Amino acid sequence: MKKTKNSESADSLSKYLAQAGIASRRKATELIKQGHIKVNDIIIREPGYKIKTRDAVTCNDKPVRVHEKIYILLNKPKNYITTVSDEKGRKTVMDLVSDAIGVRVYPVGRLDRNTTGLLILTNDGEFAQKLSHPKYEVQKTYMVTLDKIFTQKDMDSVKKGLLLEDGPVRVDAISYVQSMPRNHVKVVLHSGRNRIVRRIFEFFGYEVTKLDRIGYAHLTKKGLRVGEWRYLTADELK
Repeated sequence: MKKTKNSESADSLSKYLAQAGIASRRKATELIKQGHIKVNDIIIREPGYKIKTRDAVTCNDKPVRVHEKIYILLNKPKNYITTVSDEKGRKTVMDLVSDAIGVRVYPVGRLDRNTTGLLILTNDGEFAQKLSHPKYEVQKTYMVTLDKIFTQKDMDSVKKGLLLEDGPVRVDAISYVQSMPRNHVKVVLHSGRNRIVRRIFEFFGYEVTKLDRIGYAHLTKKGLRVGEWRYLTADELK
């Protein structure tokens, strides 16, 4: 973290941990309250504790340092798990980027194993929080391929909203894909609930045979082949 020479204190402990990529701000607060964080070898349980310039911070006795912020846009392939590691030894999205960047990052939100497309990875906890927390209502855009024609009747029902087992859901937009058969559908929504797109169509008796995320907020994966990644530009971050 860049500080001026005369700086006496920096950010709160929870914000410092988030900026270091340890966890989101909320998770960092939990870690602090649970006694996992030490400052100068003393356990600190107050998330608002102010970090001084030369303080040594550890998480479970491992040093915590704020690295340069990294923001990556990845075009995720099929059969990759959206986690930092996998206990079953399956391929994760980290296998595609970690050797090249040399800094620990983690994925923002999840795409299930069979879903392809745009995924953000970062070590900026606050940035990740703003992209993934429901209160910010960040839109995601998906291209969906179904096992059969999607009827206009069911399209209209989705537009009106439906009630799934974990509560009501409403999409921001849904339409057929121009110049494609009517089993190809474009969906825009801001819900981040587990498998939400697949469950919407399963509710009406359709099977999703292909699911590709093509947009996240204003970002697209244009120009990125499957498995490729790039850093976000300064303009994109703004």
